[in-house]
Amino acid sequence: MGNVIVVGIGPGDYENMTVRADRALQNCDVIIGYHVYVDLVKERYPGKEFLTTPMTQETKRCQMALDIAGKGKNVAMVCSGDSGIYGMAALIYELRGESRVPEIQVIPGLTAACSGAALLGAPLTHDFAVISLSDRLTSWEKIERRLEAAAVADLSIVLYNPASRGRPDHLRRACDILLRHLPADRPCGVAQHIGREGENRRVLTLGQLRDAGVDMFCTVFVGNEMTKIISGNLVTPRGYRDV
Repeated sequence: MGNVIVVGIGPGDYENMTVRADRALQNCDVIIGYHVYVDLVKERYPGKEFLTTPMTQETKRCQMALDIAGKGKNVAMVCSGDSGIYGMAALIYELRGESRVPEIQVIPGLTAACSGAALLGAPLTHDFAVISLSDRLTSWEKIERRLEAAAVADLSIVLYNPASRGRPDHLRRACDILLRHLPADRPCGVAQHIGREGENRRVLTLGQLRDAGVDMFCTVFVGNEMTKIISGNLVTPRGYRDV
């Protein structure tokens, strides 16, 4: 009996992958994942068997990993960022159910909230919320309630999956909800292609963010009332200087 290791590979570059993640990929027999994520690691781990499924076939992908592990191979399921934050770890556990075989290991990785924040400065030094704008698995009504609650609570907010070809206006709709409670000059940022070719960042206001061009490779940051722009960087003080 093999095992399944759910591996968070970070934003995509090797330097931002953990030692545990690298070791797991070196020692496994098979690497499975969404094709974009498998392509990020394929060159570094030659000789492995690589299997992929499209974006909307997460269940098939995870069941494939369990089935192959059941035949005696050690399988690494790669996830962009962290293995549990919008990753495949929970689904692997769900599909295995109450069984204890194959063994499952979960290896964390650097999620876009962390790597994107570092690219922009230090926008998450205080409490924050992470919200995905994808309504493929969560109703837009629930997403709206979460956005509203985060804005009312004055949390810094990280927005994953801000737009795609199928939902080009979701960020604009989200900004309209936030603007009910937050000022248009609230500092915000966009991190794109974090840790990959074409990496870039933008610092702008919430009013400007509403009409900003973004895609699925972007992570969006909305500051709280303490957030400021210092030498072009997005910074949210926690108050250490006031103690």
